[in-house]
Amino acid sequence: MTGNPSERTLSDRQQVARHADVALRSMGQPNSVVGQFDFWNDRYEGRRLFAEVLGTFFLVLVAVGGGMVNVKFGGDAVPAGARVVAPALMVAAIILFMGTVSGAHLNPAVSLAFAARGDFPWKRVPAYIVAQFVGAALATLLLWALLGKQGDAGLTLPGPGVSTVTAMIWELVLTTGLVSVILGSASGAQQVGPLAAIAVGSYIALAGLWGAPVSGASMNPARSLGPALVLADWTAWWAYLVGPLAGAALAVGIAYVLRGRGGGTSGTRAAQGALREP
Repeated sequence: MTGNPSERTLSDRQQVARHADVALRSMGQPNSVVGQFDFWNDRYEGRRLFAEVLGTFFLVLVAVGGGMVNVKFGGDAVPAGARVVAPALMVAAIILFMGTVSGAHLNPAVSLAFAARGDFPWKRVPAYIVAQFVGAALATLLLWALLGKQGDAGLTLPGPGVSTVTAMIWELVLTTGLVSVILGSASGAQQVGPLAAIAVGSYIALAGLWGAPVSGASMNPARSLGPALVLADWTAWWAYLVGPLAGAALAVGIAYVLRGRGGGTSGTRAAQGALREP
């Protein structure tokens, strides 16, 4: 062995520190403890935005694809219940597999709500929203290329006999509940970590089961307006912009009444994710 005892001691200490870091990562809180401030490091921005594109792509692929597949193959190839539950399960899966990368917003209303709550920096909101719309458009383009344009299938539209105003109010109410669940499961003592995926996915499924016949239960401007842009069908488009955004604002107000000001550690961690070098 070469080197003097002091050098060997320093080397041993560094090795122990590395082993401790590896051990910490295997104990369940590596990213959120050691890398909780990585969100502010701009070198991770591309990775975060890619996560939002990818997550929204998969969400819209399922949400739009169900209707398009149903029309393409006729009958009830994808039952109504499945068309509602499938996007909910996809959202839960996305939160679980990459929520710590970007926060898995997948929805402009969620990004704006987190920012208004103080859990997410406003300067990052525009890029997140663009990424979400890009993901939605790419998913619709892929479905169009594979299945062809199937009329208005895949779009979120008011149900038969439902006015655009009614659909907008319906979306406002549904989105208020969705964003309330998201903000609530990400804050303080109610921060439930991975179980938030179950809470959010469950709400989307339950809201869709009774709300989809009225407005389509979009609760997401990117999910609605991305396909509308690609398919060039702007029927009732404003209901799916105004309703979710107003619902998100109302949910932020409700969160303030229930919990006071935002910006706590658990809320910012859920909104921003946590990244570390591999």
